[in-house]
Amino acid sequence: MTSVGFCGDWFLFSCDTKLIAVHSKQHREPFVFDCSTAEKRPKNSKDDQNGDGDASEERGSDKILAFAASPSGKLVALTDDNKRLILLHCELSWRCISIRFVVRRCTSLQFSHAEDELLSADKSGDVYSFSVVEPQTEGELKMGHLSMLLAVTLSPDDRYVITADRDEKIRVSHLTSPYNIQSFCLGHQQFVSALLVPSHQPHWLLSGSGDGTVKLWEYESGRRLQSWDLQELEETPSSQSDTQKRPTVCRISCSPVARHVAVQCERVSTVQFFTVDQEAEEKLAPHSRLPLPNPPLDVTFDPEGRLWVLMDGGDAPLQVYTHRGESWECDAENPDLSRVTEAFKRHWEMLDASSRTSKRFDHLHKVSFDNVAAYQQKKHQRLEEQKKKRTQTAQNGGGNKKVKPTPTAVTPPTDGGGV
Repeated sequence: MTSVGFCGDWFLFSCDTKLIAVHSKQHREPFVFDCSTAEKRPKNSKDDQNGDGDASEERGSDKILAFAASPSGKLVALTDDNKRLILLHCELSWRCISIRFVVRRCTSLQFSHAEDELLSADKSGDVYSFSVVEPQTEGELKMGHLSMLLAVTLSPDDRYVITADRDEKIRVSHLTSPYNIQSFCLGHQQFVSALLVPSHQPHWLLSGSGDGTVKLWEYESGRRLQSWDLQELEETPSSQSDTQKRPTVCRISCSPVARHVAVQCERVSTVQFFTVDQEAEEKLAPHSRLPLPNPPLDVTFDPEGRLWVLMDGGDAPLQVYTHRGESWECDAENPDLSRVTEAFKRHWEMLDASSRTSKRFDHLHKVSFDNVAAYQQKKHQRLEEQKKKRTQTAQNGGGNKKVKPTPTAVTPPTDGGGV
């Protein structure tokens, strides 16, 4: 999966089997971690027996599935298709702290704000906690859903763990006792694909879904504050066929001061901006739309509040947009962009085009089958055939009916001899 992010001043970029880190402020040697050369899982391990099995392990690749940076910008964690969980340290120089293995392939990672544990959400619906303080210990199962988990995040005080699954549910649980469920945030009509707690609004939760909506919640009570249909915010109305194809929200990113929220949809060449205002009547208000030359693969804000956009295609796939006045403008001459692009392009051009793009949400949409119309049609045909047969029978006057023969009495045999 192609993703971008920031860990302090380091620009992070993952694609295929590599994680590339480029310093945006200084001319430093880029750091490259290649999962294809990392430590392999020992055969006949405990996780192999509890996980997907040896057959699945042979089919696994080394592609990076997810990565996360710690709030302080000192740690980075990533996981790949071979079920590795890799912890990296990047404060002065980059180094690998540990390589552990998860039970099943992960979909999302999240550091606690205390940076003492790392949460992983996997495809079987489980959340595991891995210690950061003791980086060699195995993960501990914290909680589970009945369907695939797609996102996990934490409240700013590390009190609640918030999880989203394929079955449209958002669950808010106590981190120290996950069996104690605080609330559910219900209202999406498709899988929930993105979660975000704004940094300066600790009691709010933003969620995005395959139904093409963004919702604002007061997650502790499960109360929905607002909901926006992204198709209704388009400047040009969609056709009827396009209306049936709802855009899937794949990323919700917030600026450092939580003033702007950027929403990215899969294979849509625009980014929708919202403003967050706790005092306003509309706490989440649409601000503007940023048209892009190509569909974005991922977006992220840097520590200075500029939006970095990685696009699929074009001579300049990586761009920086700065907020000036009431609009977002491309800052092509930005020195930080030039510094990052110089190191970034060498790795980007070596990648196969098919490995850059990802359709990770296509198979998650629930397809509804309308078999009522077909049933009604067959029922109508059956009734018409029965009516036609009755009409033909009435016209014939019953003359062709066969008369059942009258049964004759059978005399039981008598004994021929007398007494």
